[in-house]
Amino acid sequence: MLTRRHFIATGAAITAFGAHPAFAQEAAAPAPEAPVVPADPLAPTLVTLAGAVAANEIHMDPNTFRLYLTLGGDQAMRYAVGVGRPGLYEPGSFYVGAKKEWPSWTPTPEMIERDPEAYEKYADGLEGGPDNPLGARALYLFEPGRGDTYLRIHGTNAPRTIGTAVSNGCARLTNEFVVDLYNRTPMRSKVYLYPRDA
Repeated sequence: MLTRRHFIATGAAITAFGAHPAFAQEAAAPAPEAPVVPADPLAPTLVTLAGAVAANEIHMDPNTFRLYLTLGGDQAMRYAVGVGRPGLYEPGSFYVGAKKEWPSWTPTPEMIERDPEAYEKYADGLEGGPDNPLGARALYLFEPGRGDTYLRIHGTNAPRTIGTAVSNGCARLTNEFVVDLYNRTPMRSKVYLYPRDA
């Protein structure tokens, strides 16, 4: 279980709202003369945070469906994500233990037990490719002493699921934007998945 004491000990204190202070509110940017509308509302966006955070950390707020890759100082790339369904989302502190391009996928025994009709046919695994649920890229989340948690930050070819809580516990980005995150994220980067609001 993620606690305030744990985050203080790891150098990532959380506020009463459950998020790192720098992510609780992005710093206000000066208003441009004319409004700038991004071509794609899901596109990664460079943002200024309300405080400094170490570089190469991933911080995900499931309540706002946003993931931040810190660049150092008060800068971060912000990504829109889909998150795990209620009861399947697992907050905690992790690290990137593996990275794979067009990864293969095998449902966990728990997934098959929950929904055999949907998952039993894939019990032997599914090769990587455009129809694979892990999409174009995947970051594999590990914990010291536990190893692979079976949690992933991965791609999806279903952009309509971004901004929703629909997955079996993993975080998803569109295939296009997970490639950007994958390319920017070093191995063994720290990953903080913050708790969901009650």
